[in-house]
Amino acid sequence: MASIAASGAVRVVLVVLALIWLLPTAGLFVSSIRAPRDIASSGWWEALTDPGQWTFENYDALLANDTFTSSIWTTIAITVPSTLLVVVLGAAAGYAFACLDFPGRDYLFLLVVALLVVPVQVALLPVARLFNTLGIFETTLGVVIFHSAFGLPFAIFLLRNFFADIPRELLEAARLDGAGELRLFTRVVLPLGGPAIAALAIFQFMWVWNDMLVALIFADAGSPPMTVALQQEMRQFGSNFDVLAPGAFLTMLIPLAIFFAFQRQFVAGVMSGAVK
Repeated sequence: MASIAASGAVRVVLVVLALIWLLPTAGLFVSSIRAPRDIASSGWWEALTDPGQWTFENYDALLANDTFTSSIWTTIAITVPSTLLVVVLGAAAGYAFACLDFPGRDYLFLLVVALLVVPVQVALLPVARLFNTLGIFETTLGVVIFHSAFGLPFAIFLLRNFFADIPRELLEAARLDGAGELRLFTRVVLPLGGPAIAALAIFQFMWVWNDMLVALIFADAGSPPMTVALQQEMRQFGSNFDVLAPGAFLTMLIPLAIFFAFQRQFVAGVMSGAVK
């Protein structure tokens, strides 16, 4: 009986924490469907008891803005390749470091681990000069390369540690059955590493989708991603929450949908990495 009561109390606490976590998102959405005069005069919670304040004019005005609508496609064009490249290359490199023997493997892995401590800000100026020399500065390709390069050390570190715990007997049995390294990687290692790969993909997607610093420097100013497009919409004088609220909510809508859709895989990947 005591265990049932304790379990019920834990559930109540978790529900309360989830509601508190979602409260800013709910407030942002309510603010995004209020007129500018209502936003300036009262708090968002007053709209909950006054449906007359609800309007979607802010969304209509925002989606009628060609700069913002094109920024959605720019964000997708940056985020999807950056995530796929990090997942594919990180999985392949993690498999090589975990399951293959080659000269200097441990030293190369230590170099990868050392790259984890390099902050993004340190590389902005030299990489900008390099990209300018290569002719990819202020291009979508440049942003994708930057995000992929800085996402790979964490991806390799995470997946190598996960793949290293796959029983060697299983891999040797597959090799004895005639499986080559490519078949072993695609048919055995990748399915077993699904939770870790899913967690990595979600982490990378969130980071790139919400990034502003790298996009502000390396993206094309004429076709910026959503974070930069919203920053450009800020007025010099006065508040423009009627623009920022719907824009911010649309920006976070897709990451929230992806997180809730793949939350089981995300939790499984995080927990498996925590106990290995």
